[in-house]
Amino acid sequence: MYTEVDVFVSNFTLIDPEIYQLWIEGCSSSEAVTTLHQRAVSKQTGATVELIASDVLDHYRTFALLERLLTVPSKLSEQMVFQIDEPTKHMLIEKYYDLDDAVIRELLGRKLSSRHRKDLDEVAERSGAPLRCCRRQFDNVRRVFKAVEEMPGNVVANIRSTFLISEPLAKKYGAVVFIACMRFETTKRKLQYLCFNDFFHCAQAIMGSWTYSCTGPEYYDTEMDREFLLELRELRILLDKEKEHKHLICMRLKPKLLEKSYQELELNFRLYTRALVGLACNLHRGRELRSLFTDLLERCIEPLRMGGWPKTDLAQFLCAYEQCALQMDVLR
Repeated sequence: MYTEVDVFVSNFTLIDPEIYQLWIEGCSSSEAVTTLHQRAVSKQTGATVELIASDVLDHYRTFALLERLLTVPSKLSEQMVFQIDEPTKHMLIEKYYDLDDAVIRELLGRKLSSRHRKDLDEVAERSGAPLRCCRRQFDNVRRVFKAVEEMPGNVVANIRSTFLISEPLAKKYGAVVFIACMRFETTKRKLQYLCFNDFFHCAQAIMGSWTYSCTGPEYYDTEMDREFLLELRELRILLDKEKEHKHLICMRLKPKLLEKSYQELELNFRLYTRALVGLACNLHRGRELRSLFTDLLERCIEPLRMGGWPKTDLAQFLCAYEQCALQMDVLR
């Protein structure tokens, strides 16, 4: 009796990017076969469903063996078992560490522990991604976080050098690591309408201006500049000089703003300036810093939204608010 066995022998490891993408997305081998068959692969190549299935299974076995190397990307270049060209290695690493914005939004604010890994069903349901895909991204985020959280220097550069991923992807991981390090509150119901990109841009701005990132390689850009936060308390003087500050802003903006926006500025300036200054003056306290996004929404964004500010007018107001404050003697 002879048993039919599918055997594939090769000196060079061939990687089908389409099959790899399906594996990355969390598709089972049978789901991948069905998807490829529906994409008319059999018509294009003349391959039967059985041949497609054999190819998919062979690739999936290879991916399972490669995964232990992908968790430590530097090993992929050092190993001699799989002969893979450099562009393909880069593709394997980049796709393996790729982040789905909907999944990462659900992971923000969650503890990166093994116990929480067991509770990813809700993340899969809310994001619409397969559970396997959610687990891969959770494991990757936890791995990156543990690797770089205590590394001095620029977090994005540390992630790039450690995991060999592109700068745009490393910046995403950097924002996730920063939010996790600072324990920002991101899960409140009021914040649910915000997408990952909103938090990403906020994290980039804070890391660039409120941390120790510009003070030398021995400092961390995942650590807030405490001296800067304490100095923000001096902005309370703007509340004592409210009339002078308001006058300078109105003089600057009257020719530029829509009439409706200008009237809103004159009517509610006190509300806006107290919200902005009050928020800044309390950031040195850990609890207020962690609730930054919630406080921004409740104290600044919602009142401005009720005021019906057009985006361009609001940008001009915030710019004038800063520039006119710096012109005042009390802040020179």
